[in-house]
Amino acid sequence: MPLPANPITILHWRRAGPSPMLPRVWVAVDAGVRSLEPADWPAVRAIYDLARATGRATLETVTPSWELWDAAHVRGQRWVAVVDQEVVGWAALAHPHRTAGLGVAESSVYVDPRLHRRGLGGALLRRLVGESERAGFWTLEARIVDGNDASLRLHLANGFRVVGVRERIGRLNGVWCDVVLLERRSTVVGL
Repeated sequence: MPLPANPITILHWRRAGPSPMLPRVWVAVDAGVRSLEPADWPAVRAIYDLARATGRATLETVTPSWELWDAAHVRGQRWVAVVDQEVVGWAALAHPHRTAGLGVAESSVYVDPRLHRRGLGGALLRRLVGESERAGFWTLEARIVDGNDASLRLHLANGFRVVGVRERIGRLNGVWCDVVLLERRSTVVGL
């Protein structure tokens, strides 16, 4: 697929030339955000698995099948970040409860760890927010495992606010975890 319009420039490790013997150097490359397609599922799943393995990104212990993931996420509200035609991150809205059809949904943002801290999470979240507002969503929720400071900072920088903490809500590897609850109320929808 072609690179989406309005690319974002990020720093990425590349070889200094065509030889594998040359050192890797930081270079500026264009990344883009486009709609997530079913064919992107293997990359989306791999990124989710990497995040899940950290023990800080989610309390889920297994990755769902495409069919379950597809049924749980809002169509038209799924995005991928692409670098060199490789899916390197994704964001999507999920149906958290019955209010999803009424303008409330839960956001998820995941980026390949090789490309953390390069602006991709922000680009994905901004796209998700903008498109969700165009679709009539007035509130986005986020649930962030306590200790996932990068995700917390990302959401706070993009208009979310902390509304509470669910203490000892789940266990990972035998350890109780808290979850920080956030929400973002639209300033253009649902006023």
